[in-house]
Amino acid sequence: MSQIDYFFATLSPYCYLAGTRLEEVAQKHGATINYKPFDVISAFARTGGTPLKDRHISRTEYRAQELQRQAKKLGMPFNLQPAHWPTNGAPAAYAFIAAQNAGGGDLGQLAQVITRSVWADEKNVAEDDVIRACLTEAGFDPKLADSGLLEGAETYARNLEEAVERGVFGAPFYIVGDQRFWGQDRIADIDLHLAGEL
Repeated sequence: MSQIDYFFATLSPYCYLAGTRLEEVAQKHGATINYKPFDVISAFARTGGTPLKDRHISRTEYRAQELQRQAKKLGMPFNLQPAHWPTNGAPAAYAFIAAQNAGGGDLGQLAQVITRSVWADEKNVAEDDVIRACLTEAGFDPKLADSGLLEGAETYARNLEEAVERGVFGAPFYIVGDQRFWGQDRIADIDLHLAGEL
């Protein structure tokens, strides 16, 4: 059985635009997904990337156009300038890790609900009540927002180190065996790879 290591960021618009397509591909091929929330901004600093605020205007303008095109193509609601971005993505990541450890819900849905909260629902995923609502919607105990914070912080930090060691430089980033795929627009390539066609 194949395993997909999915490095994602709770604040990434591209992780939001990934929707549940990865989960659909994994189910199609009987693959498992190992979710690894990490601090993508810290990864930028260590892998040659540039935070949005420091990018040349040509890059920020292109990003704005491309995000809106991708959202339209995918039929997903999208707000290019959400009310609560940037914010602290760590609390939502810690809650995700607590849910991952506890089980009982749908991790793919949780990842989607968290990112949707930022990019479509105008919610601040640094706030406990928003995190609890995300957990509940994905079938997890909302009290997980208040538990395992130390373990969540440690796992989040380990995920960053693993990401850098394994050549991850953005989000979403997927690793299948020795193959790396960057971006929500590469999910179709993962599908082909798992089918033995790529």
